[in-house]
Amino acid sequence: MKTSSAPKFFALAFGLFLGLCVWKFGNPVILDHQIVTPGPPAEWLAEPWPLHWAGWLLLPLALLGGKLILDQKVSWPASRWLWLLPLAWLGWQFFSATQSVDAELTAATLWQFFGVVTCYFLGALLFARENLARWLVAGLLAALAFCLVRGVDQRLFEYPQNRQALADGERCGWTNFTAESVAQMKTENIILTTNGVDVVNPVILAKFTKGRVSGTLVYPNALAGIILLLWPLALALAWDATRQLKPSIRAAVILLTLFLGGATFFWTGSKLGWLIGLGIVGFVLLRRDGPKKIKLAAVATVLVLGLGVFALRFHSYFSAGATSVGARFNYWRAAVQTTAAKPLCGSGPGTFQRPYARLKAPESEMARLTHNDYLEQFSDSGILGGAAYTAWIIGALVAAGKKLGRGGERFYFAIFVGLLGWFAQGFGEFGLYVPALAWPAFTLLGAVTMRCKMGGETTGLAGAPVKTRLAVPSRSV
Repeated sequence: MKTSSAPKFFALAFGLFLGLCVWKFGNPVILDHQIVTPGPPAEWLAEPWPLHWAGWLLLPLALLGGKLILDQKVSWPASRWLWLLPLAWLGWQFFSATQSVDAELTAATLWQFFGVVTCYFLGALLFARENLARWLVAGLLAALAFCLVRGVDQRLFEYPQNRQALADGERCGWTNFTAESVAQMKTENIILTTNGVDVVNPVILAKFTKGRVSGTLVYPNALAGIILLLWPLALALAWDATRQLKPSIRAAVILLTLFLGGATFFWTGSKLGWLIGLGIVGFVLLRRDGPKKIKLAAVATVLVLGLGVFALRFHSYFSAGATSVGARFNYWRAAVQTTAAKPLCGSGPGTFQRPYARLKAPESEMARLTHNDYLEQFSDSGILGGAAYTAWIIGALVAAGKKLGRGGERFYFAIFVGLLGWFAQGFGEFGLYVPALAWPAFTLLGAVTMRCKMGGETTGLAGAPVKTRLAVPSRSV
């Protein structure tokens, strides 16, 4: 291999690794102990893999990337705070770990955070140049396509078929399943025994009926997160990279990209994702060239139509009391209380569920994560840990956004738009704790942040783990 080709091959390999994360490491790291090692070959393809494997796969890649950085004598081209803050945040996580209330949860979380910072620095020091970034995103977009196709298959085929199979099983005394399958479904509460009769868990049946898809990720909102992150880039590439193709082929590529991303995003049923999506569309419209009045009219039209669809789509949810919104406020209140009780070190990285189990009302739903990445940093690692993380993210996004979106930087602007959506979703979700989401996001954050400081060439580019063959919609975390 020629020396000049090594960074390109590494970028391709690292992008494929991130794509593998999207495919196989889509659960929160705190659930690692629940994921069993796959057995038969079919399970290796269909089931999630133990999450600590992701860390062991990342480690040699990080060492190889570090060697490439040293060989090329890459220097940090941006503000010192953009490398001091992530290092300070990670260092404080290790300090906070010494006071953790659950060492096992914290150990798994530290692996995840090590990966976050490693990906950020690799993105900043190796993938900021577009000729390498293109190689990097190839594997990511391939994984996104697979994930979206999986979501479409769940909506149109898997969930209806599985719902029918469960209904038939209950009707015929479960003779359409093997004894082993029935026993496993009882263990996972898919089948309940009521008055001596085995019946389908109505909660599982309701989730099949709703048809909210999750693709290869833990639950539907996580799938919405990967779409927010990568779909803008996929659309930009589908539009610009196909200019030399026949019009019919180009139209087919663009329409397929629109359908896979748009339909799957809609079928996730993510309410926060929908609102963030509207905000992102408005942001993109305002950043375009043109008369201000026309842009404002376009934004107003998008908001009216989008909010109208939102009201119709989720009318029954809000009529029923918007239970998940109320639950999140309970989580956040507990996070604030934990921060106030342990302002220096918090309860330890990844341990929110321990103090929450004590603080929640008896009738409240249990949760393992805060469903707010920023608040969880304060709750888990104290005021300094939360402040360092929040300042890092805000500083990096502001630095990137100042110079992107004009002229020939549309490729990086598409990445930046995806990052805005994903980090905004962090106010209501837990993507920081999922390798499939956080590691691609922070790799791209490093690349786009450093890109805005470098100059150079421009371009024309604008649930809980499933343990059974029956594809059950994921449970809340």
